Amino acid sequence: MKYCNNCVMPDTKPDLHIDKSGTCNACRSYKERKEIDWEKRRKELDKVLDKYRSKDGSNWDCIIPVSGGKDSTIQVIRMLQLGMNPLCITATTCDLSEIGRKNIENIKSLGVDYMEFSPNKAIRSKLNRIGLTQVGDISWPEHVGIFTIPVRAAVQYNVPMIVWGENSQNEYGGPAAASKNNVLNRRWLEEFGGLLGLRVSDMIGMEGIKKKHLIPYTYPTDEELKKARVTGIFLGYYIPWDGYSNALLAQANGFTTYNTTIEGSVVNYENLDNYQTGIHDYFKFLKFGFGRATDIACLHLRRGRITRQDAIQIVQKHDGKFPWSYLGKPLKKILEPLDLTVDEFIKICDRFTNKKIFKTDARGNLVKDKDGNLIMLESPK
Repeated sequence: MKYCNNCVMPDTKPDLHIDKSGTCNACRSYKERKEIDWEKRRKELDKVLDKYRSKDGSNWDCIIPVSGGKDSTIQVIRMLQLGMNPLCITATTCDLSEIGRKNIENIKSLGVDYMEFSPNKAIRSKLNRIGLTQVGDISWPEHVGIFTIPVRAAVQYNVPMIVWGENSQNEYGGPAAASKNNVLNRRWLEEFGGLLGLRVSDMIGMEGIKKKHLIPYTYPTDEELKKARVTGIFLGYYIPWDGYSNALLAQANGFTTYNTTIEGSVVNYENLDNYQTGIHDYFKFLKFGFGRATDIACLHLRRGRITRQDAIQIVQKHDGKFPWSYLGKPLKKILEPLDLTVDEFIKICDRFTNKKIFKTDARGNLVKDKDGNLIMLESPK
């Protein structure tokens, strides 16, 4: 493994590239933000919003996909500040936490119209299990649904504009900003939809799942998208995006954080809504050798809030711990809807663990400490 010499991200991260000077593309992209004319970007945002704003007030101006997290809370606050009349859509998370429900109710109290779509829980649990066992992602149906359900709503209610938050690729503002081809299509959505090689249609026939069970996870056709002129923007392209600042502003507007540092992380203000998130983040660690603590440390390091040595200590202390619980809920209880035991879960974990980056014994078996934690062969220095 090779680590960026500026942050503490390893080159095992998908789509991360470390140049000859030892700096990763994520750090280079952040440095380039200093050259951005944010006032100009803001004016571009005003033009885009004006283009899609309902002229006679007979319909909503935009759709905002919301989870109840800090970032979707900010998306709502910013759109209200800009005079938009949004319809907020929640694709219910897999295993909603109490604090997640509280923050959803807070979004509703900000003064917006709101709709929540809850897919069939029995089917959802099957999809969670299939995602976990097939591609090592318990959150597979959630990652698909957060893109398909708001888009289906956009088509059904004829609200073309969808406002997402951060653009993870940090490359462009979204289709609405384009002079040509400014509508969503299946290819564009699938690029951001987190399918991990599994197609929704692949699920048909697995564990009794039928096509009719997969409606919430199925994109509208390209013809439907084109007819409804469905398009989208990433707010993070137009407005400087920072999770910590978002958390502060969200809290000032009623957002509730956890009462202590979240397992596997180093903060208390994100990934609050889904008890399964600890499992999702742990599998990222098993596959690539870094987890949520690395993500957070790198974000703060690039912004000059901590030193690289601080980041190294954070990663070594918090990253990659076995998820015996999450937000106080025991792993056994989290796995019950999936009809999996803890022992069965551990076997799945071992199957997806990249043995090239973790310590093994002479027989090739993974070496773990007394708490079930893996031992990395290399760490940032």
